[in-house]
Amino acid sequence: MAHTTQIFQVSTLYGAATLAASLDAGQFGPRSDARRILLVSNNAGVPEAALRLDEMHGYSRIAARFDSVISWNEAISPHHPSAWGPRPNDTAMWQKALRLAWGIDPRDRIDLAVESIQVNPARALTAIFSESAVHVYADGLMSYGPTRDKLPLTIARRIGRLLHLDLIPGLRPLLLSEFGVEPEIVPDEAFRRVLDEIAGDAADDADLAPVLAEKPTAVLLGQYLAALNILTAEEEEQLHVRMLTGAARAGHRSVVFKPHPTAPATYSTALAKAAAEAGVRLTVLDSPLLAETLYRHCRPELVVGCFSTAMVTAAAYYEVPVARVGTALVLKRLKPYENSNRMPLVIIDHMVRDLERKQTPALVGEAPASLSPMVRAMGYCMQPKTYRHLQGEAAEWLAAHRESVPGYYFPELRLAELELPGSSPQTRAKHQVRRVKRLVRRTVLRGAGKK
Repeated sequence: MAHTTQIFQVSTLYGAATLAASLDAGQFGPRSDARRILLVSNNAGVPEAALRLDEMHGYSRIAARFDSVISWNEAISPHHPSAWGPRPNDTAMWQKALRLAWGIDPRDRIDLAVESIQVNPARALTAIFSESAVHVYADGLMSYGPTRDKLPLTIARRIGRLLHLDLIPGLRPLLLSEFGVEPEIVPDEAFRRVLDEIAGDAADDADLAPVLAEKPTAVLLGQYLAALNILTAEEEEQLHVRMLTGAARAGHRSVVFKPHPTAPATYSTALAKAAAEAGVRLTVLDSPLLAETLYRHCRPELVVGCFSTAMVTAAAYYEVPVARVGTALVLKRLKPYENSNRMPLVIIDHMVRDLERKQTPALVGEAPASLSPMVRAMGYCMQPKTYRHLQGEAAEWLAAHRESVPGYYFPELRLAELELPGSSPQTRAKHQVRRVKRLVRRTVLRGAGKK
């Protein structure tokens, strides 16, 4: 008799917590109806040297919701999860091999729950299990942005829904909307209960004790922008110093710095020096803990970051006021324009108070009326071929509102390329020159290729 096996692919504890909350809320049916496999993928550049998911506090509680836990890295070794995908002619062979290795009956139906459907390992899994139903879950602000790469219809038509946290109430995710995929909210109560489970598991952590002893009133969230070549290491270091300076100016005398979990394990004396000069007690928590665990135990009065999703969860689930630092700089540096980090940056820049402008930190709250049409216009500008149906809407919105938003949201050259309102005659002329040069170059290369 055929049964159902549900495979849940995860690479982060935050994503695993999102799935756990969805399971608890019954969004994948009763546990007795299917065998559940947690498929763990370590996507770090050097997985062998990176922190493993099972080393993080709270992991064992989440893993208990599944019938078995399998390492994707081991399954495809020596290949890297982010780089490897099966050749089209080998997918059937891989499915047979994985069913045999994972104890899945050949007749069993497969349901896949994957993150980041545009890239591996999600793309590899959907290709291997080519008859499976697909559920996509999003664990952050990127779900509000457009689908980064065009998906084959063989995958897109199998996606039943997009599960996401309601981080910005009133804002509908743009991700996968071009295929009519319906977003489904993972209930706030369920997610908060999972976060409390994880925090409870970390209560006795030796690294947390000295932090609690300092009674920090502000949390600074590190980014990993240098590793992504968005900022230099020195600029990122200075970004963290600016966060500390802003917190000190706001009256905080004890702060904790939480590096990003995937950031390189380096720490400079610059932040410590800035803290000493400002008369602030600084504690660095470089430990396998979610930022949300820190909120639960420290009860801070302020969270400062650049564009981290953890800023929004602080406000949404712990009612901690938040403030931003450096979003404008990162937006100006971000390339190419279609970079998926652009939408989280714009959302934070639009909704969160600027600490360096001495704006009072506040909760994020529901999406203002101005946000949704701006997100849709930007979604079109980022991926115009995929979201052609938004062209008229984007043009109308830009004609009315282009002057009311920062210029780096919608650069003139991009608007000129797409023939949208907001670009000057000089910029349009510049674009035409670039366009002609590209055509000439292609013609020359094509002619050389025929010789």
